[in-house]
Amino acid sequence: MAADTVSLSAELARALLQARHAGVPADMRDKTRLHIADSLGIALAARGSALGRQVIDGLLAGHGAGTSGLIGGGRAAPLAAAFINASLIHILDYDDIHDVGRLHPSTCVLPAAMAAAGLADAGDAAVVDAVALGSELMCRLGVICAPQGEGPGSEWFLTQLFGYLGAAAAAGLVLGLDQRQLVSALGLAYMQLAGGKEAGFGTGATARGIYPAFAAQGGLQAALLARAGVTGPAGAMDGAAGLFRLYLAGALSSRQRAMLLDFSAWHARDVDIKPWPSCRLSHPYVAVAMAARDACLAHPEARVRVAVNPSSGRLCRPLAQRRRPATLQDAKYSIPFMTAYTLVHGAPTLRGFSVEVLADEDVLRMAGRIELEDGLPDNPGHPRAVLTLLEQGREISRAQFVAADLRVDAARARRKFEDCLQYAGRAAQAGALWDAIVGVPSCRCATPSPREDSRLGRPGAGIGAPSGRCATPSPGEDSRLGRPGALMQTRLQAAFDMVFKES
Repeated sequence: MAADTVSLSAELARALLQARHAGVPADMRDKTRLHIADSLGIALAARGSALGRQVIDGLLAGHGAGTSGLIGGGRAAPLAAAFINASLIHILDYDDIHDVGRLHPSTCVLPAAMAAAGLADAGDAAVVDAVALGSELMCRLGVICAPQGEGPGSEWFLTQLFGYLGAAAAAGLVLGLDQRQLVSALGLAYMQLAGGKEAGFGTGATARGIYPAFAAQGGLQAALLARAGVTGPAGAMDGAAGLFRLYLAGALSSRQRAMLLDFSAWHARDVDIKPWPSCRLSHPYVAVAMAARDACLAHPEARVRVAVNPSSGRLCRPLAQRRRPATLQDAKYSIPFMTAYTLVHGAPTLRGFSVEVLADEDVLRMAGRIELEDGLPDNPGHPRAVLTLLEQGREISRAQFVAADLRVDAARARRKFEDCLQYAGRAAQAGALWDAIVGVPSCRCATPSPREDSRLGRPGAGIGAPSGRCATPSPGEDSRLGRPGALMQTRLQAAFDMVFKES
């Protein structure tokens, strides 16, 4: 990068500040609140997990007590709180997802912004806008990369790799950093970048459940250092050893650079709330297993063949270990096991899909029947899953995934939230907490048709979120929020106070 060239980090910092000044679109503020509620509900449900307790014990031992709230109760130092809260959001593998980028934005961005808000005494609108912009940064980085089973980005957890930058941006905006400080925050985040995917490709480790937490903590740390005056490398994004050259096999094209800086389009509109607590790449296979379940149960001797592409094939091999996973994290990352579970029990739920499934003989026998068929074309986003039942060489059933299988409305997102709080023993708080975070959204999302509903099994078996393509709010609806597009100043902070208290 020539000495007289404006760095990409500087341009990006300026674009983020300009986007905040111009105002986050009202539908994105609504969507961000919805995803904040989803994340907090999931974290409350995960608080009692063994992995959640281990993370809390480990981080408190290293950081000690502090002033930042922990989801589900307790306090910790801000950096520890960011790590713990991000872990809780991701442990159940239920957190939101951008399919083309294959990353979970809220898991990294929200915990960093929450901890920063406590340090800066930031208001609701500042937090919501920062979460929206940090998520958007992660999503557009993911769209630029558009990872597949092989090639640039395929060996990284992009949630973690790009999460450092998204979390740094969100925390920095909450802390009120200026352009120069934001450039340093991005540079200091770059110096921590990590996210090698062996925790997913390998088997037997539980740490796959917490990888986004490193990014949430690191992004907050970068923003705090920048606020204190530490200067990070300005060429972190496009320097000789910058992000794209070092980690992703090449510099950005002029088109990609322009897209990264253009906040007239919001890629975070395509972030979805998950319907089931498992790896997103398994969701198409859960959907086709639901469609084929009756035929499979009626033909107990049939061979079960699932077609995979290089991306979904990563979650199928080594086949023997994927059929008999050693940990719940492995089970959620295994297409053979998730397919088998769904064929036996239906769509996975918080209560049904617990550690006990690892020893479920019916599921293990079904997993032993799963055969793999390579050859599906690779593509960003959802694998085009196919499940075929064969008996005596004859095809008796064939189910093929369509994207609508995973789309449901905001009312279902609320039912997911209520289910998470019931699982956490906080059912009595669900209505008040939801209203404090979401209120009545200013966008209207269509109710799913009966046909869409039936794809997800019984009511509540699959719970998702709107695609983000919502109607523009009317001025009357917007005015309920205090001023156009903004939250009432203390509503979100009241919700945080609620989740930081023990039940």
